[in-house]
Amino acid sequence: MVKVGIIGGAGYTAGELLRLLINHPKVEIVFVHSSSNAGNHICDVHDGLWGETDLHFSADYDLNAVDVLFLCSAHGMSRKFWEENAMPQGLKVIDLAQDFRDESDGYVYGLPEINKARIADAMRVANPGCFATAIQLALLPLAAAGELKNEVHITAITGSTGAGVKPSATTHFSWRNNNLSVYKAFEHQHLLEIGRTLCNLQPSFCNDINFVPMRGDFARGILASVYTETSLSAEEALALYQDFYRDAAFTFVAGKNVDLKQVTNTNKALVWLEKHGNKLMIVSVIDNLLKGASGQAVQNMNIMCGFDEREGLCLKPVVF
Repeated sequence: MVKVGIIGGAGYTAGELLRLLINHPKVEIVFVHSSSNAGNHICDVHDGLWGETDLHFSADYDLNAVDVLFLCSAHGMSRKFWEENAMPQGLKVIDLAQDFRDESDGYVYGLPEINKARIADAMRVANPGCFATAIQLALLPLAAAGELKNEVHITAITGSTGAGVKPSATTHFSWRNNNLSVYKAFEHQHLLEIGRTLCNLQPSFCNDINFVPMRGDFARGILASVYTETSLSAEEALALYQDFYRDAAFTFVAGKNVDLKQVTNTNKALVWLEKHGNKLMIVSVIDNLLKGASGQAVQNMNIMCGFDEREGLCLKPVVF
């Protein structure tokens, strides 16, 4: 059994992570730290876990008592955590914040579809962002083949859980319900990691990535609609994507148009291609809390620990 600890256990991603780890056959949860909920029962915060755990949030933690540590605190807090704590030798770390996605301080960017071998040898992994995951999965095969030769245009919509558990004006139910809005157009923070990945795969790529994010009136999921000009035929593009994702554990090329309910509550990503004149459209769908966060973190843990990549992640989609 692998002993794990969680820092920052009260948010949405930590709640999803707990749901997965409690039911993971090869994991023992040693501590779930939360300074604001210390002493409270896990189910007082994550009430979907009633009947599944007797764990309580802790005020302290012993990093030497665990094999794997998940950092689930807000962006910027992971660097602060390591400024205040010594990292034990042999501890595997998976950071769900954006602090180390630039692969600084020895972290490996945790996108298994391109970095599985590096993740397997890593002691520190930086989990990708949710939008970044959906969008990169739509573009990786083109970049890897050197076929990303023009501007990229992206419109992507995310559920309200992507904004975190703390309420704000744009996550309040009365505002979000039956409503849509654009935010951070052309300047979303995930563009940095998307650009790094694409340039690493295709160093010649120097075109604009035009990204318009949208807030959806639903709780979870991301649908990204991406298009770019290409000389590839529809058949060539499909063969390229099918070959690239042939051995992927959770990313699949669909045979028809996709929707969110096919992936909600799972760690799957589905991509679908359609050619329109000289434009290739790729639609990518994921669950932002699973493949876009906690599910991918467990997938990375499985790879780091030598488990089957799908261990603890065979989840049924909502569908209806």
